[in-house]
Amino acid sequence: MPNRWKPNVTVAAIIEREGRFLLVEEDTADGLRLNNPAGHLDPGESPIDACTREVLEETAHDFVPAALVGVYLNRFTRTRTGDDITYLRFAFAGALGTHHDWRALDEGIVRTVWMTLDELRASADRHRSPLVLQCIEDYLGGRRFPLALIHTDASVLQGAAAL
Repeated sequence: MPNRWKPNVTVAAIIEREGRFLLVEEDTADGLRLNNPAGHLDPGESPIDACTREVLEETAHDFVPAALVGVYLNRFTRTRTGDDITYLRFAFAGALGTHHDWRALDEGIVRTVWMTLDELRASADRHRSPLVLQCIEDYLGGRRFPLALIHTDASVLQGAAAL
């Protein structure tokens, strides 16, 4: 099957502190957008490890996932190219750790920002996807699933250094 459909696998972190959520403002083809700290699963890594890496790259904070909030599908059409893309997102809640102020933020990330739920709802037109708010709403609704639901076979990690 040469043209088999495959969704893009992404991870996202839902990070709350004193009623505010950590988001990133990123420069996209559609202008500045707000997103959860998030990114693509890389070859040779588990979704949990990918989330830890993405939070560090996008916020310069350590992050330890503690629970799976949910698994989400979202379809998106790129403005510039018209490409039809489907994302499969694993959203995690967890503990924010040390801030490494010496680290540069990932390319395209303009800044980090802490927002209340009301501020998030009021800025929905600036969200990178509808999943930004949906994941936070699910988190606030108490959705937490054990990380053991996600199994990464050793075959994924074998030879990861060569990739």
